[in-house]
Amino acid sequence: MRKLLTDAVRTLVPPRGDRHGPLPPLMLTLTAVTGLVDAVSYLALGHVFVANMTGNVVFLAFALAGSKGHSVVASVVAMAAFLVGALAGGRIVTRFAAHRGRLLTMATALQAVVFAVAVVMTAVTHGRVTTVVQYTTIVLLALAMGLQNAVTRRLGVPDLTTTVLTFTLTGLAADSTPAGGSAPRPGRRILSVLAMFLGALASAELVLHAELTLALGLGLVLLVVTSVTTHRLSASNAAWTKP
Repeated sequence: MRKLLTDAVRTLVPPRGDRHGPLPPLMLTLTAVTGLVDAVSYLALGHVFVANMTGNVVFLAFALAGSKGHSVVASVVAMAAFLVGALAGGRIVTRFAAHRGRLLTMATALQAVVFAVAVVMTAVTHGRVTTVVQYTTIVLLALAMGLQNAVTRRLGVPDLTTTVLTFTLTGLAADSTPAGGSAPRPGRRILSVLAMFLGALASAELVLHAELTLALGLGLVLLVVTSVTTHRLSASNAAWTKP
């Protein structure tokens, strides 16, 4: 338990000289954004994911088999937009590969712009999800999440992929002391799961009991905070900014 708590604290407040600097808590924020957007897309945009592409592949299979509530078009559109976003993220990674701080700053700033467009659009329609709003929002959010995944992959912070929790949960169990492992980073892994859970919970509450625009607005705020914070912390050429 002590090891878990120590690791959790070091993830939230990295010690001076840590190889990844402030990136772990920033990655946790992006993990919460992932939970938030997938809650929005599943609950408000027609049973589709914009970040979890594994789920979309399964949903596509359900739709092709005739399952009600799942759409072939929505799943394909989400996956296509995600790939375009990942492609754009790859270009950004190539340009800012030498400085992880600038890379994350630029990526989250672009995500914030995309989220802002989605917020304005849903605000104008007062939260009514017409077909146009549905597919435009799916495209926008999937683009943003594809970009995030490409950049996160390059940043390479252990156990903080911001999207995929399957390996995180597997590692939590398989590397545990009862399994004969050394249990590396248990606190970080649990925080990653918790961040996505809380992001999804907050988003679901807003979508189901308030308004879609508020959920997207929360995501926008998290991205702006992440971008501004990263920009301020990466002004110098600290060791953590190196690839």
